[in-house]
Amino acid sequence: MAQKTVTIIIDENGNSEVDLEGFAGNGCSKVFEDFRGGDKVKTERKKTSFYNPAQTEKQTTTGR
Repeated sequence: MAQKTVTIIIDENGNSEVDLEGFAGNGCSKVFEDFRGGDKVKTERKKTSFYNPAQTEKQTTTGR
């Protein structure tokens, strides 16, 4: 089973960035929603590998 990694970065202005590695398609979206909670999403960027079922990642930036 592939290793799954969640990286969360919060900058000095309170904006956060979530980077998910090792999650596939809808599984990635579900994990992101769990971390996002009630925060508003400013920008969402799916990495090319998000669409590749063998190796997927998702990078999203959220802010308040």
